[in-house]
Amino acid sequence: MSEHEHDHTHGSSLSEMDARTRALESLLVEAGLVDPDALDAIVEYYEHEVGPHRGARVVALAWTDEAFRERLLADATAAVASLGYAGRQGEHLVALECTPDLHHLVVCTLCSCYPWPVLGLPPVWYKSPAYRAKAVRDPRGVLADAGVTLPAHTAVRVWDSTAEVRYLVVPVRPAGTDGWSVEALADLVTRDAMIGMSVVDLPADRVDDPKDAPKDDHVAASSAPTATEG
Repeated sequence: MSEHEHDHTHGSSLSEMDARTRALESLLVEAGLVDPDALDAIVEYYEHEVGPHRGARVVALAWTDEAFRERLLADATAAVASLGYAGRQGEHLVALECTPDLHHLVVCTLCSCYPWPVLGLPPVWYKSPAYRAKAVRDPRGVLADAGVTLPAHTAVRVWDSTAEVRYLVVPVRPAGTDGWSVEALADLVTRDAMIGMSVVDLPADRVDDPKDAPKDDHVAASSAPTATEG
């Protein structure tokens, strides 16, 4: 079983892919080839110890530390590993920096390749055939489905994640956050923003956040990607 095809979603209603995966898992367990406790431990680890909070910290550091930002864009795998975030599905990581003129959107057109060490397990919608097809065919449409409307002058570039290369989107830093701490900025960054399915906005109730919170001290530590534009 491929590590990025395993799905441990529990519930009575299963998609066709979930049902097939569950059936295959059952056969492997019955044959003694897979330890279900080991599978549960892996899922537990990625659901509760690893997650989008890691990627959010990476983004916040890139927003506040120019040297780290440069390292991240030059070699995301090494920069992220320098923070202690490494592991399966994070060996070949590329950071994609959004700008007011360019928005990045990530999809895996074949399955659900995803940067686990910085985002945890992929959401269900990321693995759905509908998202995988529409993200490539109509990226602005799939963004609109999520309530995201970009300015007409902003180009959308779609990146196809693979077993060889996975991507982390660095969204545009919201205005009005100058002087914010890494922790305060990381609180604004969502999982979807790091896939490119949302943007980071400053909530109205955060406008008056204290801006003198201490900043973190840290030590920060490509492949040929595939992209299409829409």
